[in-house]
Amino acid sequence: MNIRWIDAARHYLQVLAFCCAIAVLTTLIWPAKSYFTQLGYSVSVGTVTWGVIEFGRYFFDERHCHGDSSGGHGWPKGWRGLLLTGLGIGCGFVVGDRIGDLFLTPGFVNTPRDNRLSLAITILAGIIGSFYFHARGKAATMAAKISAAERDASEAKLKLLETQLEPHMLFNTLANLRALITLDPPRAVAMLDRLNSYLRVTLAGSRALSHPLSAEFARLSDYLALMQVRMGDRLRYTLDLPDDLRDLPVPPLLLQPLVENSIRHGLEPKLEGGEITVRARRTGGRMTLEVCDTGVGIDIDTDAPPSSNDGFGLMQVKERLATVHGDGAGLRLTPLRDGGTCASIWFPVPS
Repeated sequence: MNIRWIDAARHYLQVLAFCCAIAVLTTLIWPAKSYFTQLGYSVSVGTVTWGVIEFGRYFFDERHCHGDSSGGHGWPKGWRGLLLTGLGIGCGFVVGDRIGDLFLTPGFVNTPRDNRLSLAITILAGIIGSFYFHARGKAATMAAKISAAERDASEAKLKLLETQLEPHMLFNTLANLRALITLDPPRAVAMLDRLNSYLRVTLAGSRALSHPLSAEFARLSDYLALMQVRMGDRLRYTLDLPDDLRDLPVPPLLLQPLVENSIRHGLEPKLEGGEITVRARRTGGRMTLEVCDTGVGIDIDTDAPPSSNDGFGLMQVKERLATVHGDGAGLRLTPLRDGGTCASIWFPVPS
């Protein structure tokens, strides 16, 4: 039996609180016995009833039980749950009441009326307590299912966005390769070799919803090397990833669209090309990733978020950040003072 002792202890504390309330009622019915005596009886009966029900459910096959909030062994279904409740109440009345008589009022004999009234209170309290725990368990299970469904939906949306992004990058690369075949066949062959290596690595890890930031930088290095075959000395790049951030999980293809945007709109229109710098840094509970270039630059309001005109790749990055982190993440394009553009994305991370 895989018993969750923390859950059992939490349930028992709730049972003790319920016993305190029951003791108030029984003290009003039998004022000859003090509240603490009635509390002793209530705790004795409640403990036995709780023990039978709490641990008795593990004797039923898990297939015949509801799942609990953590997906484990919950309340037995159908007649099994009714049987366990009845058994727990019966044991609580017979065993718990005898324990109270033995330790609290030895030699005291209850009248038949007192026994019937005590049995009615035990049955009523047992039914109310069982219904409470059963209802809480079902509510927690339903909440867990809703949370899992929302998580699955977010993961499916994230994967859809990624599958839309991968062909977009591939088509752009093939278009560049087609142009290079005519102009410079040897460089086209080198580019094709780089593309083959890049696709092998990409397809091997493309089914994951996240991977370490070091893998994202490694894939980015392959992509920039691929672009460097086409652009030659017009493209220079620097990748700056601190060692303590290498294992941070991020969605795949998060930075590549920003690099594509820098090449297409920053470096390619500039005759002498330029340099791209990709860096990662963490400040407290926030991670910032930057892709900066020394290209032709852009003319935008530095406080404005990127619009839909910023391109397919940037829109996908924004949507993927929103899917994973909600309002806690963002993307911004900023023109640099000496020319060029810096694309920054940020999202929360554990401190």
